[in-house]
Amino acid sequence: MAKLTVRDMDFKGKCVIMRVDFNVPLDKKTGEITDDTRIKEAMPTIKYVLEKGAKKLILMSHLGRPDGKVVDGLSMNPVAKKLSQLLGEDVEKLNDCVGDEVKKKIDASSKRVILLENLRFHAEEEKGDENFAKQLASLAEVYVNDAFGTAHRAHASTTIIAKFLPSCLGLLIEKEVKYLSSALSPNKPYVVILGGAKVSDKIDVISNLMQKADKILIGGAMAYTFIKSKGEDVGNSRVEADKLDVAKNILKDAEKRKVKIVLPIDHLVIDNLENPKVKKIVDSIPAGFLGVDIGPKTVELFKKELGDAKTVLWNGPVGIFEKDDYAKGTKALAECLANLKNATVIVGGGDSASAAKKFKVADKLSHVSTGGGASLEFLEGKALPGIAIIPDKK
Repeated sequence: MAKLTVRDMDFKGKCVIMRVDFNVPLDKKTGEITDDTRIKEAMPTIKYVLEKGAKKLILMSHLGRPDGKVVDGLSMNPVAKKLSQLLGEDVEKLNDCVGDEVKKKIDASSKRVILLENLRFHAEEEKGDENFAKQLASLAEVYVNDAFGTAHRAHASTTIIAKFLPSCLGLLIEKEVKYLSSALSPNKPYVVILGGAKVSDKIDVISNLMQKADKILIGGAMAYTFIKSKGEDVGNSRVEADKLDVAKNILKDAEKRKVKIVLPIDHLVIDNLENPKVKKIVDSIPAGFLGVDIGPKTVELFKKELGDAKTVLWNGPVGIFEKDDYAKGTKALAECLANLKNATVIVGGGDSASAAKKFKVADKLSHVSTGGGASLEFLEGKALPGIAIIPDKK
């Protein structure tokens, strides 16, 4: 059954507390925000609640990993500044997130939007402490969760608080659930692209998607574990030796289910990761070399396999895309996905989302998830605590 969303709630004259994901990257030297995507993604829900007549909107988020201590460089101050710019009105930033002083400041504030200090300055946040959640709940009359990136964590502000207030989901989580659900109930043909470093990170995803996909294209470092499990040489490429049997079993299972698994047929290899002297394209990886990207034949093969897709899920780059020398495969794949006709293309957050942004295709894809870990768990078929706690529509 569908969960209650902001569309189902009455906000008129009410004080609303909303969990957002403002965990944005900061420049280490200047402290400035280097990518404000997460703040922009929260804007539709923020504006919706204000337009529906909320008296005050209290926003709360974590930033970085302060481990329950106050860390000056992880204050929400730069977020408040950026938020004020995007909203076109002053946002009041408080110096804490709970306590009598916070309550007094909220009551006395003339501003419509108030931003609490970093939740993770309190260790109770990540512990899911009920008393801490109650203190947050006491600041408002309605709770909205729009932080998909932390919906897989049963933290005080993402899950426990919903026990103490009328609660609903925001528009961003609603959108995330809609698109990621379409990756679990896809229009066919359905092609899954999996990359990244480790098979171990994706075992549960592969097991779940194996029951739904027509083809699975595998690239990135995890491909070498699969290639090695078939008895082929991969030189010095990264391999999870303890996952070779897992990879072998996945290939067998795919054969039984008639799911086509496509592995790279050529590779960009180098002789040394730190200081490469030799870089070349090979069909088979020789001793002393390691793979860092898929080769041009694999790019064409992957493009061909994607040609008739109606649904595509992309989770994980197919090379070390952060370095331009090893980014050709991931770039070609991203551009291919951006040009697919009549296909729903979903990017499962994390590094794939960074790649989509880097290669300027994010706005041409159907959906780019804001939550790496949360999207993975959703695609594994797990219930996310921050969503599960929200009441169903009657």
